[in-house]
Amino acid sequence: MTEIAFDPEKISYAKLLEVFWQAHDPTTLNRQGADEGTSYRSIILYRDEKQKLLAEKSKLAAQNDFRNPIVTEIVPLKKFYKAEDYHQQYYDNNSNAGYCQVVITPKLEKLEKKKIIESTPQTK
Repeated sequence: MTEIAFDPEKISYAKLLEVFWQAHDPTTLNRQGADEGTSYRSIILYRDEKQKLLAEKSKLAAQNDFRNPIVTEIVPLKKFYKAEDYHQQYYDNNSNAGYCQVVITPKLEKLEKKKIIESTPQTK
C-alpha cells in the first residue's frame, strides 16, 4: 500500500483518482498482473467524507472504461504503516530493474500516451 502525499494546489485529488483507475486493473480481485493475494487488492483509503464521496463518484465514472465490474474497495484509513526505506521512491531508485522495466515502465508509458500524466525522465 502506498500513501500519497500531494499538494492540492499542484494536483487535485480528482486527478490522482483518474491516474489510479488507469494505472492498474481495478476489476481483478486480489490480483495485479501475475501478482496475487490480498496485498495486491485494489483499494482506496480515504481520510474524510469529501475524499470518500470523490472516490465513489470517480469509481462510477471509471466503470465506463472497463468491461468487467470494478472491485476496488473504498474504505476509511484507520492507520498507515510506512514501508521500509528500500520501498520508498522505488521506481525512481530502481528504474533499470527487471520488475520496473517489465511492469512499471509500460504502465507509465500507457498513462503518458493517454495524456493522463506527463513524461517522466525514465520513459523519455
